Amino acid sequence: MHNGSVTDGPEKTAPGPYGDPETYGDDVAVVVVTYSPGEDLRRFLDTLDDATDDDVTVVLADNGSVDGAPEKAAEAGHVRLVHTGGNLGYGGGVNAGVAALDDRVGWIVFANPDLEWDPGALDTLRDAARRWPRGGAFGPLIRESDGTVYPSARLLPSLGRGIGHALLGRVWPANPWTRAYRQEHAAPRERTAEWLSGSCQLVRREAFDAVGGFDPRYFMYFEDVDLGDRIGRAGWLNVYVPSAGVMHIGGRSTEQASARMLAAHHASAYRYLADRHRGPAWKPLLALIRLGLAARLRLTTRGS
Repeated sequence: MHNGSVTDGPEKTAPGPYGDPETYGDDVAVVVVTYSPGEDLRRFLDTLDDATDDDVTVVLADNGSVDGAPEKAAEAGHVRLVHTGGNLGYGGGVNAGVAALDDRVGWIVFANPDLEWDPGALDTLRDAARRWPRGGAFGPLIRESDGTVYPSARLLPSLGRGIGHALLGRVWPANPWTRAYRQEHAAPRERTAEWLSGSCQLVRREAFDAVGGFDPRYFMYFEDVDLGDRIGRAGWLNVYVPSAGVMHIGGRSTEQASARMLAAHHASAYRYLADRHRGPAWKPLLALIRLGLAARLRLTTRGS
């Protein structure tokens, strides 16, 4: 795991042999995973038009929408609809969308449809990528609809931080483990992070290929934590670019599924820790973590 440090300025060293830079062109494609996104998708696409001066292809990786919104959006010439064949979750949906891209695309934006782009935000991310030749993923500043800044560039959940945050995050939000993990009091400056929110990232396709994309075992939650960790382990950097901004306006597809979402979150948290602590010596501690997460889930979903 990483040591929790961050870098303040661009790294000038060129990346190592993680992929052939001549494999792909310099085009940008935006991959959006949809699941009955409603009007959110229209706002996403409208604001994306003002986020870049370049022509970008949009791929809608649809996980089984029934509201007709993706089909309507795909009437635009630059929007392509790809049916994933089922609800693959977020990471699986992104992987399906990326698989539909040709080799001219060397840069991938994956984003939730319940976002609105600030003017010029995508071009600002592209500018940052030129400053960080070892950058594999670039994340913007994410604002909530009330204007508060979401802590989208964080440290990895080490065993200590992860347990402390899981057990105390709700009842004592200011506990030191949650504060360290979320990095929410860090000044909004351009810097490296150990992982970036998957709700919006610009990713170098070489880096995405080098780590095999998202791990499809994570149906919901922690797929971005896992990806950021593996990007870092492969020698690339995760870079926070707060000069680029998006606003999270809240989606429709998950608003009625809070109990299911919490269950998925706890399952993914356990998978992430178990993947990184293998072998007989870890089994007793992992068993306790599983029991603790199950108890926490029962408490948080009581009455749902």
